[in-house]
Amino acid sequence: MDLGLQGKSALVTAASKGMGKACALGLAAEGVRVAMCARTESELAATAAQVRDKTGAEVVAIPADVTRADDVTALVGRARQAFGGIDILVASAGGPPRGSFDELSDDARWHGAFELSLLSVVRLVRAVLPGMRERRWGRIVTIQSVSVKQPIPELVLSNAVRPGVAGLIKSLALELGKDNILVNTVCPGRIMTGRFLEGARRAGVPTEKYLAGQSADIPLGRVGTPEEFANVVVFLASERASYVTGVTLQVDGGLVRGLL
Repeated sequence: MDLGLQGKSALVTAASKGMGKACALGLAAEGVRVAMCARTESELAATAAQVRDKTGAEVVAIPADVTRADDVTALVGRARQAFGGIDILVASAGGPPRGSFDELSDDARWHGAFELSLLSVVRLVRAVLPGMRERRWGRIVTIQSVSVKQPIPELVLSNAVRPGVAGLIKSLALELGKDNILVNTVCPGRIMTGRFLEGARRAGVPTEKYLAGQSADIPLGRVGTPEEFANVVVFLASERASYVTGVTLQVDGGLVRGLL
């Protein structure tokens, strides 16, 4: 299937590893020009070079911290300068720290979670919208978590803040449809990223044993890969997803049991 992405341009945040890297790679493989963003410049540059070498696509690395308003403004400005505009935004960021309600008594952590998970998306969307509106074409995909659909134990910050992003995206779908700008939220379940595999270290068990335990309640019987997750994001960013907006879609192998 031709996804109609050849020659489009994308900005992918948190792109130096894990799901963000897989999304950047998936888009580049479809002929998209990709601006990759992350905080650590050396790691980002190495990952961008890998994506460029593997796909032959035009790829630029732009270090930025999306919790800082000035960084977001500069990031979008540099991406627009490199490509002449941004057609696709994949807004991702590392999740808030783990912990229960009693453990997270410091207000600074709550403010940090709000800045990281919600306000970063607000700022990124605000920055890319004028160009998308002018061209009357755009795709905005925000990467959240199945905590939007089903609270996860010991992740009270994620459970509290991430549903707000889904509400924002649902509201934007009402406002931006007239401009042919489609906005969706994608919620990964258990995906085999470096951060996910840190759970084995925290639990003090071998990786294979940890993966077996984490797969036991997933109907497909295994943890997903970043590439499987990215395939969904790339589709939602494409011309073929032209009638999909305002959706909160989990990519979780059937983990979430809820009907909605």
